[in-house]
Amino acid sequence: MRRLTLIVGLMTAAAAGLLLLMAANRPEEAAASRPRLQVNQLGYLPDGPKRATLITQEQNPVEWWLTAADGTMVSRGWTRAAGIDPTSRRNVHIVDFSEVDAEGKGFRLHGSGEKSRTFAIAPGIYRPLALDAVNYFYPVRSGVAVDGAIAGEAYARPAGHTASPAEGRINKGDRDVSCMPAELAAEAYGEPWTCSYRLDVAGGWYDAGDHGKYVVTGGISAAQLMQAYERSLHVEGAAKDLYADGSLTLPETANGVPDILDEARWELEFLLRMQVPEGHPLAGMAHHKIHDDAWTGLPLLPHEDPRPRYLHRPSTAATLNLAAAAAQGARLFKPYDRAFSKTLLDAAERAWQAAGENPELLAPPSDNQGGGAYDDAGVDDEFFWAAAELFITTGKQEYREAVTASRFFENAGLGDAGFDWANVAALGTLSLSLVPNGLATGETARQRDAVIEAAETYLARWKDRAFGQLYAPEDGKYGWGSNHLMAQIGTVLARAYDYTGDARFRDAAIEGADYLLGRNALGQSYVTGYGTDYSRNQHSRWFARQLDPALPEPPDGALAGGPNAYLQDEMARQARSGCAPQECYLDDIHSWSTNEITINWNAALAQYAAFLAEQ
Repeated sequence: MRRLTLIVGLMTAAAAGLLLLMAANRPEEAAASRPRLQVNQLGYLPDGPKRATLITQEQNPVEWWLTAADGTMVSRGWTRAAGIDPTSRRNVHIVDFSEVDAEGKGFRLHGSGEKSRTFAIAPGIYRPLALDAVNYFYPVRSGVAVDGAIAGEAYARPAGHTASPAEGRINKGDRDVSCMPAELAAEAYGEPWTCSYRLDVAGGWYDAGDHGKYVVTGGISAAQLMQAYERSLHVEGAAKDLYADGSLTLPETANGVPDILDEARWELEFLLRMQVPEGHPLAGMAHHKIHDDAWTGLPLLPHEDPRPRYLHRPSTAATLNLAAAAAQGARLFKPYDRAFSKTLLDAAERAWQAAGENPELLAPPSDNQGGGAYDDAGVDDEFFWAAAELFITTGKQEYREAVTASRFFENAGLGDAGFDWANVAALGTLSLSLVPNGLATGETARQRDAVIEAAETYLARWKDRAFGQLYAPEDGKYGWGSNHLMAQIGTVLARAYDYTGDARFRDAAIEGADYLLGRNALGQSYVTGYGTDYSRNQHSRWFARQLDPALPEPPDGALAGGPNAYLQDEMARQARSGCAPQECYLDDIHSWSTNEITINWNAALAQYAAFLAEQ
């Protein structure tokens, strides 16, 4: 969950009432006009599973048929009646056309008086998605102007948060930032913490729909981009060219470095800047975050942000995120920039030592004015992840002992929801099981077994899900960012396939993408630009076309947060009260609890889509 406080200053009470009324009506009208025969609106792989879900009151199997773009019959059969699906509270049938070997565009399913959106059956359909999921990061860079010739003219904008004191603006940018004043810190932490230094923390990625930058989401985001690349170095048959130099639309293209590492570096350099300098209290620790002193309204371009910005107190979780991501980056950048590699490793080891000296400096939920709290009550998973990356990179006994002593050495820490920024032990397991290191053969096998065992659990549950979704918690309540949890579980299944060659894992990973791309109760593709009915009004202060036609929608490849049964924002509560788990979603810019975009969600999509692109 990203935050629980309402975003203040978004609208006046009168405007809020009008917008709530509009939001309550628009989704129902859109849903009524959509088919009730739900498919992956992007399409299906020729040699992969091909299933769809029919929402109908029929209790017995009904006939279905598949037509090509010219209307000719391709295949036909009978549905499998699946009864009431608890996540949608709908009576559903499964259409299985996996045996179809025709290829092309414009296919459509029919049955029970319904017809689906059109879709393709073709190889390579996920490659553009894998690229766009990473191209998303350039337009959300902080501290640099976004070049329209690279990102697309609609996304061109001035550099955000780079103003200098001489310009006389309230917000003096991120180049010379102080810690929170003691009185603000007292409200956030219950004690008047502050510091005597100022830091240049320009750069990095804006985390989500606001202008905040957070180390705990930045760490996992950079790490997942790097894991997508690192997997290609160690898995036979992986697409090594997918993120090669020149593959993405970045300013750094043609510099001899794989493009995905160039993008990850933009965040890694920011993480380094967030480290407390030597000679000061908590030296080596990482500041938890930087953001405005109060919530701002919509829309608001980054360079127009008027609020003061402050460094927030360091945390153990942020420090270990820095240690893990920097250690991983150190080994990956070594062939391309040995000096940067050394800088990363030095920072990672200093962070590890500092975290060991301050193992319980936790970010509290009360630090939520102007940005998300990102509070985390336990950091043993962060210690395991950081130790794993440091051990792989250095081989040092100190890190080996920390890895093998952790409870996560025998358990990947993968629950119903996979993994996320607050539960990162799986990142350590995924690295230890993939990258050659100093563990004994049996110990490495144990790490692989942990991945495979988790995948078997996900597989067993997935088989009973009528929409092919990979995530459906036992309490029935989809949580914040449920869509990215689908992607994280897909990545675990994909890795199990890497390790075993078992087609069951591959098929489940592939079919899991169906849900994200339209095979769900709402018939909604949650990835901008992909499918017919896709999310385009995600919560953002500058991808805000819904509010200002001069501004763009989110770029293609942006993943919406997705159904969230807790409906923390008023817009969603008014429009979706009493919703079935799958239907607790609103494609409206004000529904920040169901429709936000974030770097860690898109990083999850990128790692997942990298696997799909190879199939």
